[in-house]
Amino acid sequence: MKNPRKRIHIVYPNFLNPVNPISVNLIGAGGTGSQMLTALSRINQALNAIGHAGLQVNVFDDDTVQRANLARQLFTENEVGLNKGVALINRINRFFGTNWKAVPERFENGCKEDQSRSANLTISCVDTVSARIEIEKTIGACRKGGNYRDTPIYLMDFGNSRDSGQAVLSTISNVQQANSENFCTVSSLPSLLGEYSELLTASENGDDTPSCSLAEALVKQDLFINSALANLGASLLWTMLREGVIQYRGFFVNLADFRTQPISV
Repeated sequence: MKNPRKRIHIVYPNFLNPVNPISVNLIGAGGTGSQMLTALSRINQALNAIGHAGLQVNVFDDDTVQRANLARQLFTENEVGLNKGVALINRINRFFGTNWKAVPERFENGCKEDQSRSANLTISCVDTVSARIEIEKTIGACRKGGNYRDTPIYLMDFGNSRDSGQAVLSTISNVQQANSENFCTVSSLPSLLGEYSELLTASENGDDTPSCSLAEALVKQDLFINSALANLGASLLWTMLREGVIQYRGFFVNLADFRTQPISV
């Protein structure tokens, strides 16, 4: 009996050897977002070292640093009261010598004629299903604007509960695939909302009350769930950029019993 061909996704060609840096919109600079920004900085530095144009990152967040954010998110006492995105970007730019940008407002406030919300890769690190829905709508509106340097290609969505979470990579539209005799190439990767919208909506408890202390925040979310998700997600992105082919488009993580389950293409 002939074995079925392994399913793979061939990464958008311009990601592998771009003339200009790959544009990235990171939405949310909290638990996962702050960790992911550091990972993106390391990826950018590594890419530059091997002759790749690297990344150009914009961080969207309208929230300010609270004392309850310390330790679980990458902020210091001196940054309490500052906008999260501004605090992180200033630090990253000084440390890595980048010229990345902070946008201290909600991403969902729209892609209009100026295409200000367009990026080749959007990374969503938000808390609610409603925000995810608005983000996908905004990216879709940007994609309809035609082909240009910052055309939206991929969306990577992160989400978590207290000690578990997931990241899912999806395509904004079909990515043309080369013909292969050995593999089954997949041009479209569904989003988390596209596959599990009813489940996500049903599971959302709506408790977005800010924590008053770090101790209270740690009851709601484990200290290392965000960094675990960010590191695995960054590893997936690194595989995309270095190898140009992926067999997995995401993963589920449970720190309570140290399990990781990949999601195949």
